[in-house]
Parts: sequence; C-alpha cells; structure tokens
Amino acid sequence: MKDLFRAIWAYRHFILTSIKNDLRARFVRSKLGTLWMILQPLAQCAIYALVLSKVLAAKLPHVDSPYAYPIYLMSGIVAWTLFNELVSRSLTMFVDNGNIMKKIMFPRICLPIVTAGSALVNNVLLIATTLLVFATLGHWSSAGLIWLPVLLLVNVAFGMALGMILGIFNVFVRDVAQVAAVVLQLWFWLTPVVYMIDIVPESARQYFRSNPMYPIVSGYQDVLLHDRAPDLKSLAIIGGFSLVLLCISLLLFRRASADMVDVL
Repeated sequence: MKDLFRAIWAYRHFILTSIKNDLRARFVRSKLGTLWMILQPLAQCAIYALVLSKVLAAKLPHVDSPYAYPIYLMSGIVAWTLFNELVSRSLTMFVDNGNIMKKIMFPRICLPIVTAGSALVNNVLLIATTLLVFATLGHWSSAGLIWLPVLLLVNVAFGMALGMILGIFNVFVRDVAQVAAVVLQLWFWLTPVVYMIDIVPESARQYFRSNPMYPIVSGYQDVLLHDRAPDLKSLAIIGGFSLVLLCISLLLFRRASADMVDVL
C-alpha cells in the first residue's frame, strides 16, 4: 500500500498534466467548452423543476422560498452528478486506456487518480455555479458550507472505490459496464434526489435510508438547502464504509493489475 502512495507522489506532475489534458480533450471541438460540464446538470435540474415543481414544492413548507423545490433538486443533483461521473468513468477507465497501459510504463494507480481529479474539478465548478444560482434566487448558504469538503471527500471515496472495483471486473467481463449503467439509473430513482423521502410510505423509509447514497445526498441538501450540518452519525458510517471499500479496491487493483494488461 505504501508503494502505491509513493508512486502517486512521484508521478504527481504526470497526474496533474493528465487531468488538464483530460478536461481539455473532452471539449476540444466544442465552442462552449467547459461550460457544458455545468450546463448539462443544470439543464437536467430545469427539466425536472418544470415538470415536478408544482407537485412537490408544497412538500417543502419549512423552506421560505418560492423556489424551494428547484433549490432542493439542485442540491441533490450536485451530489449525484459527482458520484455518477466517478462510477461511470471508472467502469471503462482501464478498457479505454488499454493501449496506454501496454505501451507506456507508469504506475497504473495514476489512472484512477486522474479520473477522480477530473470529476472533482467538474463538480467544484458545478457547486460554484449552483451557489451563484441560489444567490440569484435569493437563497444564501453560509455556515453549513464548512461541511461541504467533508461531503466531497466521502462522495469521492465511495464513488471511486465502487467504480474501481467494477472497472476491474469490467476488464475481464465486459457485460459489467452494461449492467452497471442500468443499475445506476435505478439507483438514482431509489435515492431522494428528485423527490423527498417524506412522500415515501413510512413502512418503506427505512429501506430508502439504508441506501449508501442517502446520507451523502441528504448531507448536500442539509448544507446547501437548509444551511446546517449534515447527519454526522450517518455520514461517519458511510465514510467508514467507503474507506474500507477503497482499501479493498486498492488491494484488488494491485493483485489484478498485471492480469489486466495481459487481457487488454
């Protein structure tokens, strides 16, 4: 494990350059460029808000704003967008970089770090834009924002751990990526992002709360919507689980690294 961290530090300049190149390459022929990283999730929020705001806005009487539901929705989308990007990109991370892994000698652990770094930059830009939109709507977040870095770290740890494990399996069984894409769509609707957990039948709420993404998404909503600290107990549980899962993913990566190159 120490060797992995030494490799990351030794190749830190390579990682930073790769993150810059990744961000540039994704939008190199686009006139709007990196704006699409922000516009796409905001457009998704706008669509949901137009369709569902009349129905669900009344479910947020404790928020003193005519834009209560769009604010709630955007808070959850910010959390889910980071998780979804981490898992989705990690699924094909090794397959997409198969030629590089064969031809260039570098620590393979750099690939997950580059993926996480690129996704994190995207999400920070989205958060900044979301806060600007909230301010335009007359909604201000202040004290609660100190918990945002903690939520980001937990979200990245969980998303990368799960994504790396699935990405490794996808090298050997390519159906994993197809199945995972469907599961992610279902997972989104089982997480209170578009709707509030209060509308779920009380007998089923415990199952929704057992969703690993629930404490993360609700934490973002607490911070960005209610301007308060997240549920620290739930966040600590999912944080501990994410660290264990991350260690498992690193051990699995170390054992499978050589075989992945042969298969690719």
